[in-house]
Amino acid sequence: MNQENLLILSIKDFFSPKMLKFALLPFVISMIIMYVFFFLLAGAGLDALGTFDVQSTQTTMENGIPHTDTLSAKLEGTAIIQFLMSHAITSWIATFLIYAIGGFFTLYLSIIVAVLVIGFLTPAVLKELQKRHYSDIEMIGYSNIAAAVLLMVKWALTMLLLFFLFIPLYFIPLVNIVAFNFPLYYFFHKVMTYDIASTICTKEEDVIIKHRSANELRLKTLGLYLISLIPFAIFFAAIFYVIYLGNTYFVKLQEIREQNHIDKTNQ
Repeated sequence: MNQENLLILSIKDFFSPKMLKFALLPFVISMIIMYVFFFLLAGAGLDALGTFDVQSTQTTMENGIPHTDTLSAKLEGTAIIQFLMSHAITSWIATFLIYAIGGFFTLYLSIIVAVLVIGFLTPAVLKELQKRHYSDIEMIGYSNIAAAVLLMVKWALTMLLLFFLFIPLYFIPLVNIVAFNFPLYYFFHKVMTYDIASTICTKEEDVIIKHRSANELRLKTLGLYLISLIPFAIFFAAIFYVIYLGNTYFVKLQEIREQNHIDKTNQ
């Protein structure tokens, strides 16, 4: 099956009634998690802004004797906001930082949350694909909860390490775009391919598929990741990601098992 037909098949699968029902779950669950996380962050932010101590010192000379006066003041809650917004420059900087940092973390957090949520639905989606198109292919799988958790932790730590190592690159125009996105793409690619491969095939078959089609899989996950950078797109398209990559793995697995059958017959 060529790539165009595979994409068309995946789109048709996505718009089937059952798959659309599956698509609602990541959206609802992810939005609830993001909603709760937002208010937790907002509460923590307000607490941090609750009190802000300002101190200044001034030394004067009186009759040749130095005198140091210390001025202490405390800004609270809305007073800080009023202070920042009372000047055009500080107002612009504060607004820019709030929207830029908030938007950045919301977008990236939404991708991580959606990828983790979709992992729980992957087996059901792949079973539906098998029923529709690949009834002759047995889904074996090689995953277990302990191994999956350890791998998730490993990939998450690697992602955080990459974010830290790339800090010098964040100040270089254009390069910083790649530096910002590469760590999260790494996590996205690892999780998506692992969820699907570990549900469908054996570990040995997974190694063969990745060896033969490494670049193809990277290009596909990169394309899906770029779609995820559209705000909230991943909440609606997460199931399509599983369908598209699932069809890809089923086709590759079918080729491997057919070849193995031919080899055994010729022996």
